[in-house]
Amino acid sequence: MEQKMKAVVLHAPGEYQVELVDIPQPGYNEVLVEIRSIAICGSDPGIFAGKVRKDGWPPHYPFIAGHEFAGRVAAIGEGVSNLKPGDRVAGEAHSGCGTCEMCKQGLYNLCMNYGHSGHHHYGHAHPGCYAQYQVYDQKALTVMPENVTYDEGAMIDTGGTAFNGIRLIGIVPGGWTAVIGPGPMGILLAQMAKAMGSKTIVIGYRDHDRLSVARELGVDHTIETTEVADVVEEVRRLTGGRGADRSFDCAGAGDTLDELIRMTAKNGKVGVIAYPKVPTTQEALYYMVKNQITVQGVRANPNCSLPLLGMIGHGKVNARRLVTHTFPIEQTEQAFDTFINHKDGAVKVVIHPNGEEENE
Repeated sequence: MEQKMKAVVLHAPGEYQVELVDIPQPGYNEVLVEIRSIAICGSDPGIFAGKVRKDGWPPHYPFIAGHEFAGRVAAIGEGVSNLKPGDRVAGEAHSGCGTCEMCKQGLYNLCMNYGHSGHHHYGHAHPGCYAQYQVYDQKALTVMPENVTYDEGAMIDTGGTAFNGIRLIGIVPGGWTAVIGPGPMGILLAQMAKAMGSKTIVIGYRDHDRLSVARELGVDHTIETTEVADVVEEVRRLTGGRGADRSFDCAGAGDTLDELIRMTAKNGKVGVIAYPKVPTTQEALYYMVKNQITVQGVRANPNCSLPLLGMIGHGKVNARRLVTHTFPIEQTEQAFDTFINHKDGAVKVVIHPNGEEENE
């Protein structure tokens, strides 16, 4: 194996370039993965720009970011028991310490030893996947079904977060699910809700291309907010006046949480996946209490990779259609521009650091 690899290295907020760096070596319980597909996450631009340094992301410079990926096991370290060289794997960002109260409950996304004692948050607090190779704790990797591609596997982290939201508040078969945010996470969530028997509504803002993809993938109704007088009233009209049984914020833009609460049916539930950008209004809080609405925070995707890989492998969720653009690692800046500005109908943008071959 070569001793050097290409990686996108951050040197300061907004300053990065592709460089040759040493290939890391796996330690105890660690696996070296040859990265085949990197999916750009909505949080990546903020990390690259240095906008979340207050959270310790990244903790230092230089740094390699990125956390949505799939690849092939290249080598294993001592103590690795469930993986072998050649395994095709999908990764996730969080790997807990395994010993704290939260980890023992399977909630390693809420590890109480964040940043210490064996905890890893890849691409945020620990080196990530914008590279040809990276080292991961074996707990962060799941073997993919043979019929799931690397590009599809790279969406397991974002899709798994959507699945976690569904697992936390449930889906009402025969009822209604509303999703604000027609990005990859929102469209994946709507597909899962549809597969579980719910009617679906996806809502966007100046998102005609993405809403078109959502309809193509089976969403029952889409709403472009610039084309209706009141998005809450439009949801109520579509649902016969009752509102959505389950509502999810996959956008975190403007007053989306406020709108979600008010468009939710009595005794309904709201899953907050995206961080709210503005305070919730008194009106929405009054509606929440008066109508017994449950608002549930959703963080990351603990133990979600295997069920979602199964849904993709069995054709219940179409992740492949969401990959609209691919780039080599040398064109990372162009890939980010395409993703951030939704150029040419971009939904999910994927980088292939080791070339296009074998990405099926």
